[in-house]
This record gives sequence, structure tokens and C-alpha cells, in this order.
Amino acid sequence: MIEVQGLVKTYGSKRAVDGVSFRVNRGEILGFLGPNGAGKSTTMKMITGFLRPDAGTAVVDGHDVTREPLAVKRTIGYLPESAPAYGEMTAEEFLSFIAEARGFRRRPERLAVVNRAIGLTHLESVRTQTIETLSKGYKQRVGFAQALLHDPSVLVLDEPTDGLDPNQKNEVRALIKNMATEKAVILSTHILEEVEAICTRVIIISRGQLVIDETPAQFQARQPGARLDEIFYELTRSDL
Repeated sequence: MIEVQGLVKTYGSKRAVDGVSFRVNRGEILGFLGPNGAGKSTTMKMITGFLRPDAGTAVVDGHDVTREPLAVKRTIGYLPESAPAYGEMTAEEFLSFIAEARGFRRRPERLAVVNRAIGLTHLESVRTQTIETLSKGYKQRVGFAQALLHDPSVLVLDEPTDGLDPNQKNEVRALIKNMATEKAVILSTHILEEVEAICTRVIIISRGQLVIDETPAQFQARQPGARLDEIFYELTRSDL
């Protein structure tokens, strides 16, 4: 579903992403890890077509992100970091706006996809509340809901449980895990317990380069008995 080959992105003299390559199949949840500034968000933005790579390719469900950016965006549900939204809109208005932008022009069809997304993300109690008045956790759920609206075959989620309380985190993780049987998921996270809970593979990038591509079990086996955060620190401490 996702094939990344030799992605490169440079900002001035800094090479943020340096030749990253990997694949994600349907049914996989890829945990995408790395220290702040390692190149995670930049890589995800290139995969989704929001940034143009300086070199390399990314193909999503058969569509090249450089040659067919709109086709890629139709295929992907994307939750960017901090879940930007229009604060003066209610949750329902914002999701309806996104649905229309996604091509759901007829009102009954648009209402159906909005209701489905609200139900999946448990937003019923705040659907008529303006986004600027919502808690951080509810704002994050609105962002997650817009990523799910069009039932995409690929999900790219940048810190999807950021700001959620423990119960909400468990709900979102369960939702991702249930949906992943029919989708390919890239999940960026700083929460290593999330990797253990739902990820089928782990990728770590450090200084813009891929250093690990393993299953969680293989990752843990690098230092038997060590905590995941200890292993992660040893692999990436040159970035810190």
C-alpha cells in the first residue's frame, strides 16, 4: 500500500530526511519513531503529498506522490501534528466542511459520513460545540474524525493519542487496531507503550536516516529485559 524509496528533504544546509526507504502492507500498523527533529514529520508530509521530496519516491496505493498528488490525497486519511482546525466552527460543521471538500456534495451522503466519523471517535456530546472551546483531547478527536471521514485505505497519523486521557488513548488504540485489518497505517508516536500495544512493525529514524525496521519482538530482543525506552535511547542518543 505504501512504498517509500530513497526519500530526501533538505532545509538549507540541514538534510532533514536522508535516503529513507520502507514499505507498508495492508493490515500493518507501522510505529514510526525517532527523537524530535529526526525527520519523522517531514517524512510523513512527503508521503501525504504536503511536501515535495528533493529526491526519491513515495507510492501510495499505486499512485506516485509527485506525479499524482490528488490521487494520493484521496487515498490517505492524514492526522497532522496538533490537529489544526477552524476554531469558530462546531465539530459537526468542521467535519461537514471536510466531507464536502472530500467530494461528499449531497447532503444525505455528507451527513452519513459525518455521523459515522462522530460515532467512531465518540464526539456525540460535543458535536454542536465550537472547536475553540473544546479540551485538547476532544480537539485531537476531531482531527482524528476528519482523517477517517472518507474511509481511506491508508492512515497516516502523527501523534494520534496526544492530549488524550488513559481511557481515551485505549479507545483510539482499539479503533486503530480494529481498522488496520483493511488498511495500512503509519503511526508516529513518542509513547513506547503504544508500540507494544498495537504496532506490528517498528521503524526508527535518527538524523534523517532509517536505523531500525523490525517487529516489536525483534526490537525488544536487542536487549532482553530492558525497557523499550532504554533501547530507544541507546539507538538514538546521538540525536539527543
